[in-house]
Amino acid sequence: MKERVAIYPGTFDPITNGHMSIIRRALEIFDKLIVAILINPQKKPLFSIEERIFMIKEATKGMGNVEVDTFEGLLVDYAVKKEVNVIIRGLRATSDFEFEFQMALMNRKLNRSVQSIFLMTDYKWLYVSSSIIKEVSSFGGDVKGLVPDIVNEKLREKFRQKSEGGRS
Repeated sequence: MKERVAIYPGTFDPITNGHMSIIRRALEIFDKLIVAILINPQKKPLFSIEERIFMIKEATKGMGNVEVDTFEGLLVDYAVKKEVNVIIRGLRATSDFEFEFQMALMNRKLNRSVQSIFLMTDYKWLYVSSSIIKEVSSFGGDVKGLVPDIVNEKLREKFRQKSEGGRS
């Protein structure tokens, strides 16, 4: 029997416990999950690609069959390159659905053999996004329990460096 593989794409800047929940649940359905970090020159991420790869690998340690990779360009092209025909996307709210629905339809137009599967986030992560995590952390707020421990540690380091670098 062929191994069932899916791709979970995103910027993961940084990965949150909401993302981790989607990863765990996707692994209940698929034999292998590729967590694919989009390299998007339009975005100005807080963490480098290398830092994000490290944090995701640390956060998923002990979870079998998780591969961390990066890609540029169209997701459907990346899926074809990896010989995968399923894309996993997490949904929190209606606003996520509208955007993700449009993306799924465009991906379907570009390549009808690539399917999108949506997983609703657990209710306790509804309000958690990478953007809000970074904002709260930048002001010294505690995000422990909302992100993997390694991410919490790296956020503290990053914002400590920024505040020390900004002093005269």
